[in-house]
Amino acid sequence: MSDSHPNDIETGRAIPAGHRPTRTEVRRLRRVKRRRVTGAVAAGAVLAGAAALCTARWLSPSDGGTPTAPTGQATASAPTPPGSVDLASALAPVTSHLGTGTMSVALLDPQSNRWAEYGRGIFDTASIVKVDILSTLLLQAQDAGRDLTARERSLTTAMIENSDNDATSALWSAIGRASALDKANTRLGLRETTGGEGTVWGLTQTTALDQVRLLAAVFGDRSPLGSAARAYIQHLMYHVAPDQDWGVSVAADPGRPTALKNGWLQRSQSSKWDINSIGRIVKDGRVFYLAVLLNGSSTQEIGISLVERAARSAAEALARTLAAGVTS
Repeated sequence: MSDSHPNDIETGRAIPAGHRPTRTEVRRLRRVKRRRVTGAVAAGAVLAGAAALCTARWLSPSDGGTPTAPTGQATASAPTPPGSVDLASALAPVTSHLGTGTMSVALLDPQSNRWAEYGRGIFDTASIVKVDILSTLLLQAQDAGRDLTARERSLTTAMIENSDNDATSALWSAIGRASALDKANTRLGLRETTGGEGTVWGLTQTTALDQVRLLAAVFGDRSPLGSAARAYIQHLMYHVAPDQDWGVSVAADPGRPTALKNGWLQRSQSSKWDINSIGRIVKDGRVFYLAVLLNGSSTQEIGISLVERAARSAAEALARTLAAGVTS
């Protein structure tokens, strides 16, 4: 399914007659223009029985990872995790082909709490924000002590497994849009993520480090999300549609399933592509949380290839470091 999500804010079309934007939406629209963000986004609450749905094949025991404690509003200047492995050399064969594009990669071994990263900067999420939206919905339902409704279960399944944008827009409105996402992210430990303006959920701003923090909150047992909520998100991420099984999954050991979510976005003015991929993989028998964010690719196919090469190289580099027992 296409990940494109055209709407009035992104494409510059006039807002439909009869819709009067709120002051908050107007302020956000102005901020979008100042950032010169253009392009079309490429495109019961916690299920009591969710854990039962996730069979042993799909869901391993909790990894024990934990998101870094929040430090306030998201910025691009949060410090590098102590002792992190610099991936610049390992990724040089990939980054040399970026041209005018930019890339950021982050991964975490939750067993040792060892990080590795390359590049710092803010990226548009495109559809990887859908994991964050689902996490927010489940936190809200958990706080209210209720189960997801049948409609919410249908929408969340379509949003994660098929990357359905209409379902996402409905859930984005249901959770309370950017302000609700930002509030949930403070609890989830994200430091560098801010929700998209107005209805434009796909232009949520994030970093690779923050996406790994989100994965730690989804897959680790020290999380504000309860075990049933985490199991539900994990189950959906392990069952994405076959045509969307690309990206970080290529870095996994053969035969080991990957929980993932991808996002792809083509800019309307430059026609360049943003390609993002996040997920939990198993590499050399170790669990890694991995995020690769890329913007400015000339084509979608080239962008996917670069993301997959970066995922392989980064996972191999951290696996070698851990095998060698290197510490810093």
